[in-house]
Amino acid sequence: MTDQPDLMRGEPRHQGQTTDVVVDLHEYKKAKNPPPVTFQRRELDQIFKVYGRMVGEGEWRDYAIDHTKERAVFAVFKRAGEVPLYRIEKNPRLTHKQGAYSVVNASGIVLKRGHELAQVLKVFDKVLKLVQT
Repeated sequence: MTDQPDLMRGEPRHQGQTTDVVVDLHEYKKAKNPPPVTFQRRELDQIFKVYGRMVGEGEWRDYAIDHTKERAVFAVFKRAGEVPLYRIEKNPRLTHKQGAYSVVNASGIVLKRGHELAQVLKVFDKVLKLVQT
C-alpha cells in the first residue's frame, strides 16, 4: 500500500517509481523486525470464554496480553499487583514439536501443551466429584 491515489487505466506513473516489486518470502521472514506473534480472533474467543467463566466463579479478576517476536501470552491474575496465576502461551516455533499452545502456572510448570488451543484450555475444566450423603 502507498500514500498515492490509485491510477486510472492507462494513466502513466510518475518518473522514478517502479512498477514491479518482488519480495522474497524467506527474506521477509528473516527480516530484522518481524511482526509480533499475536492471538487470532478465534483463539481469543476461546480464551475469553474460559476467562469469563472463571471470573464468574470468583477465581480470576484481571488479565494481560503480551505480544512479542517469539510468543503471545495471555496472563491471568487473581489480583492486578501479583504474579500471574496462569499464562496461556502461543509459541509458533513449537508447532511441529510439542504444540504451539501451552498453559503455565505461577511456578513456571507447564500444566498442558498441545497443537489445539481448545484441548489445552480443558486444563481449566472442573472435575465433578461424587458426594455421598
